[in-house]
Amino acid sequence: MTATDSRPRWDPDLNPDDPYKWKAFWAVGISMVTMVMSFSIVFLALPSIADDYGVTLRQVSWVVIAQSLTVSAVMLPLGRVADLTGRKRFHLAGLVLFGGGALFSAFSPNLPTLIAARVVMAVGASMGQAVSTAIVTSVFPAKERGTGLGSQSTAVAIGGAAGPIVAGGLLQVFDWPVLFIFMAIPTAIAFMWGLFVLDDDKIGSFQRKAGDRYDWVGAGLSAVAMIGLILTINNPTNAAWTSPLILGAASVTVLLFVAFVRWELRVPSPMIDLRLFANPVFRYATLTRLVAFMGSTATFFMMPVFLQSFRGMEEGPTGAIMFIGAVGMGVAAQMSGRLSDRYGFRRFTLIGFVVLICTSVAFGFIDASTAVWVIMPLLFLNGIGMGLWSTPNMSATMGAVPRSQYGSVSAFVNLTRNVGNVTGQAIVATIVTSVMVSHGFDIQLSAITTTDGAPAAFLSGWRAAYVAVVVFGVIALIGGALTRQPKPAAELRARQAPAATPPSR
Repeated sequence: MTATDSRPRWDPDLNPDDPYKWKAFWAVGISMVTMVMSFSIVFLALPSIADDYGVTLRQVSWVVIAQSLTVSAVMLPLGRVADLTGRKRFHLAGLVLFGGGALFSAFSPNLPTLIAARVVMAVGASMGQAVSTAIVTSVFPAKERGTGLGSQSTAVAIGGAAGPIVAGGLLQVFDWPVLFIFMAIPTAIAFMWGLFVLDDDKIGSFQRKAGDRYDWVGAGLSAVAMIGLILTINNPTNAAWTSPLILGAASVTVLLFVAFVRWELRVPSPMIDLRLFANPVFRYATLTRLVAFMGSTATFFMMPVFLQSFRGMEEGPTGAIMFIGAVGMGVAAQMSGRLSDRYGFRRFTLIGFVVLICTSVAFGFIDASTAVWVIMPLLFLNGIGMGLWSTPNMSATMGAVPRSQYGSVSAFVNLTRNVGNVTGQAIVATIVTSVMVSHGFDIQLSAITTTDGAPAAFLSGWRAAYVAVVVFGVIALIGGALTRQPKPAAELRARQAPAATPPSR
């Protein structure tokens, strides 16, 4: 392969029966299970961490937000690095950082140190996630793209399911730091599997072409803009939303995004080709994905708090209940992935959002008297809805871009998911705490059931949060309806077309 040849030596469309696609998938799948498990484990451990460090819901939520914030800031810049350095070594280096950050988290003596450790984990997770979708899309033939991406979504669901189960079992016997020590085991397995199985010539790594340069200005603008966006939404200073501080931060963030867009349209080797948004499939699929994750993350973030701090349940039963939602997501992701290869992605996306909206409305009406046997099937159906839309949406996005841009778009797809998650978590946490403060309660999670009037205040905040979740679901449904199924010929041309090089000025 010459220095200017960007085509991979191995084409999955010419080797549709080659079993290598599944070997490569498992190298990525194990790492995805591990990284997603790190989020779901922490969700369940938040009340324990809050009690151990003596902090409130708003403060302990930064254990999750810090990792998501870092991932959002560095995902896109790292995706471009992977394209220039090779996906295998990049993926393995990410696993080293992720495992080291997990051990660092286990021995954190205070909340600030734990947050710093989560940042280290986040950099490693960003490196793994930046190439995961690109690798899966590259090793599966076009007619099986939904199957490959559905399997990846199932791996995500397994990580979501394993986290509560592992956390629930271990927290019954050990303190929360053991959860992070445990995560070093699958991280080591993923590293060894990737070391011996991944082959750059087959997983779609492209050699650096003459004249290719890393876009440091674009990387800096995107990172600072994302940090500004998340910090403004999370409002760590608790300033009034109409205060000069918040309005100023929002204005600066908007200016940074404008500067990023203008720069990316001018630079010869951009972080991501923003002209992809001219494609309506890519544009609407991206909008749908962002808003959908803003709404769907609320259940995984708030339900453990509802069950443990509001209902007084132990970690073990809480983990078992949360497991049901992840199982629903895994089943639906695998099913919708395979069926979307045959029937198209649009119908499954719309059905999934209808299910999510209905279950979100139901969640808004649960309270202390709601039986567990009612909550469990709602969680399962909520997971079904999420699995039905997520895989077809990802398949539509990757199918709308040429193969030569899989790396940067893979990072962008995962960035969209993480931004949606962290934004949704911040919004629901802010809604719940703001409603509670308006009722005169700014207390630790463990004090909700022991403070007169606090349960009613929490429940009011819970219901207000799910009003926002339903709104997000409706917007996502509209976006899914606007994401039209492309004609096969158009899709084939999009996959085979060479990457457009924006003109320099």
